Amino acid sequence: QIHLAQSGGGLVQPGGSLRLSCAYSGFTGGYYVVGWWRQAPGKEREGVLCITSTYGVTYYEDSVKGRFTISRDSAKNTVLLQMTSLKPEDTAVYHCKIHVGLTDYWGQGTQVTVSS
Repeated sequence: QIHLAQSGGGLVQPGGSLRLSCAYSGFTGGYYVVGWWRQAPGKEREGVLCITSTYGVTYYEDSVKGRFTISRDSAKNTVLLQMTSLKPEDTAVYHCKIHVGLTDYWGQGTQVTVSS
């Protein structure tokens, strides 16, 4: 079974920084895409950004460009989301997701709250 384990999140002030991590396991080889989705209360879940097994990066949300950075540690099978210049509208539950084969696998979710 493919498993994703998230850590990080919390409460930060506007303009602050936060880092999320997601460790993934349960598969070997092949092409995959791992990244981050978020859902704010009362809003639809949206993709944020992702990174592939070949280190290609795609931004799904233009509002995070220049503020969010995704990276992957292949040795640790971990994807990181470094968030800077955080805004209140970034407040959401952030889920790590990996797409492998024809299936999506989701992490448990991490709350990120940006408030003064």
